[in-house]
Amino acid sequence: MEASLDPVEAISQRLDIFVTDQRQATADLGAEAALLVQSAAAAVAGGKRLRGRFCIAGWRAVAEASRPAGPAPQPVVTAAAALEVFHAAALVHDDVIDNSDTRRGRPAAHRALEGAHRATGWLGDAAAFGRSSAILLGDLLVAWSDDLLEEGLSEASLPHAVAARSAYATMRREVTIGQFLDVAEESAFRAEPDERHAARALRVASLKSARYSVQQPLAIGAALAGADLPQSAALAAFGHPLGMAFQLRDDVLGVFGDANETGKPSGDDLREGKRTVLVAYAREALPPSARRIIDELIGDPELDDDQIASLQRTIVDSGALERVEALITDYAREADRALSGVRLGNAAVGELRDLARSATVRVT
Repeated sequence: MEASLDPVEAISQRLDIFVTDQRQATADLGAEAALLVQSAAAAVAGGKRLRGRFCIAGWRAVAEASRPAGPAPQPVVTAAAALEVFHAAALVHDDVIDNSDTRRGRPAAHRALEGAHRATGWLGDAAAFGRSSAILLGDLLVAWSDDLLEEGLSEASLPHAVAARSAYATMRREVTIGQFLDVAEESAFRAEPDERHAARALRVASLKSARYSVQQPLAIGAALAGADLPQSAALAAFGHPLGMAFQLRDDVLGVFGDANETGKPSGDDLREGKRTVLVAYAREALPPSARRIIDELIGDPELDDDQIASLQRTIVDSGALERVEALITDYAREADRALSGVRLGNAAVGELRDLARSATVRVT
C-alpha cells in the first residue's frame, strides 16, 4: 500500500487511522479513559508536521538517488507519523514544565484537562489534576509513538528497520537531555561566566531542537531507504545547521512573535525565563547594571506588556537580534552547501531546500 503524494496529508491520514484504532481499543474502559484518549487525539491534531516531512524527505533523498521512487511507502509514512506523536508528547510535557496556558492558539493540554475537571464538578484541586493528567497524557503519547513506529518497522526490511530504530532511540535520548538542560539553564546560568552563556544556549538548541527536529528525522527516513555512509553524513551535515537555524528562528519568535500568528502571547519566552542565545547576546552587550535588571525581569510570569516591550527594545538596541539573524543566515547557508556534490535525488534536494526555507523564514 502506498501513501498520498502529499506528505502532510499522508501523515495526517495515518494518524487518523491510528487514533481511531486507539479509541476502539479503549472504548470499554469508561468515560475517564475516554477523556485521556480524546486529549491525546487533540494533542496530535494540527501542526505543520515538520518532523514527519523531514523524515519522508530523508527517505526520498536517498531513494531517488538511483531510481524514481514514487509516493512514500507505508513504513516511511508510519515512522513519520510516529515522530509527530512523539512531538505531541514533548509539547504536552513542555507546556507543563513552562506552565504555559496556550498551545497553537488553544488551551494547553494541562489547562484543558483542568477545565474538564471543573466542568464535571469533580472534587479536589482542578489545576493539580490538570498537571498530573498532562504528565500521564505525555507518557501515553510516548507509548503511542513507540507502538506506531513498530507498526511501521514491521513492514520494513530488517537492516533498514534496525538502522531506523537506532536513529529514533538516539533522538529520544538526546531531546530528553536537551529538555533538562533547557530547564537547568534557567538556574545554572548564574553560576557560569557571562561569556559562556551563548555557547551553553547553543548546546541546548542543538540537543533540544536541531538534532530532534531535523537531523534525526532525516536520518530515520534515510535509514528506511538504505542510506550509505556518504548519504547519511551529507544529510546530517545539512540537518544539524538547519535545525540550529530553525531553533534560533523559534527563539526570535518567542520574544518578538505576533500572538495572532504564533498562538502564544508575545514575549512568552521572556516570562518563562528562557535563556536563549538572543538573551545571551543581549547580556554580553550591556553593562553590569543593565544585566542585573534583565536578570530580575526575565522569568517573571507577571511581566506586563510595557515591561515586555521594554525588554524587546533592549534586545534590539543591544544588537542581539541582528547577531541572531546573521547566525540564522550562516547556519542556513552551511546547510545548503552540505547538499552539493552528494549522490541524492535532485528533486528531493529541491524539496529539502524548500523545507529549509519554510523552517527558517517563518512567522509561526
